[in-house]
Amino acid sequence: MKLKKSLIIIITVLLIDQISKIYIKTNFLYGEEVVVFDWFRIHFIENNGMAWGAELGGKTGKLFLTVFRLFAIVGIGYWLHSSIKKSAPGVLVIAISLIFAGAMGNIIDSVFYGVIFDTPNNGVATLFADEPYGKLLFGKVVDMLYFPIWSGDLPSWIPIWGGRPFTFFNAIFNVADAAISIAVGILIVFNKKAFPKEEESMEITD
Repeated sequence: MKLKKSLIIIITVLLIDQISKIYIKTNFLYGEEVVVFDWFRIHFIENNGMAWGAELGGKTGKLFLTVFRLFAIVGIGYWLHSSIKKSAPGVLVIAISLIFAGAMGNIIDSVFYGVIFDTPNNGVATLFADEPYGKLLFGKVVDMLYFPIWSGDLPSWIPIWGGRPFTFFNAIFNVADAAISIAVGILIVFNKKAFPKEEESMEITD
């Protein structure tokens, strides 16, 4: 049952993630924004590096990051398989499944998007384009979820940043990122259930 639930979680997250990215990529201009609520907007950008738009040393850094992600997903997959085989707590299996799905979702972008999408000027991208924008392993990750919950100037009494404009929350992310964040939250909140102590496990066995 845990394996089936894990597969359902992974497939569901991947489908929602990739469908949303392909739709945004083929229907939005780069930088285009749709205001759903004041605190929630769809804003299309692409991430060429790590979280928060960080870069890692040009093309070499990008290649290293993609290859690192590929190795990481193998490790996460092994962790998930091992946890299911050892009958780990359900909350841990759910969290690892979300992490695996989120990592896989962004890996798909990094590995394949450069060879299946183009990036026209003043136009939306084409799926399976004749002239794609990049190469295999050099794709950009699509982000679109933006939650500017509060924007304004910080009080002047705050050291260093006082009086400057500030937005909370200013990160733009995607469904895959959200899945990973939710998984981390689950592991923090349900830490004792996810990682029971050996003594407790021995008592249950006895």
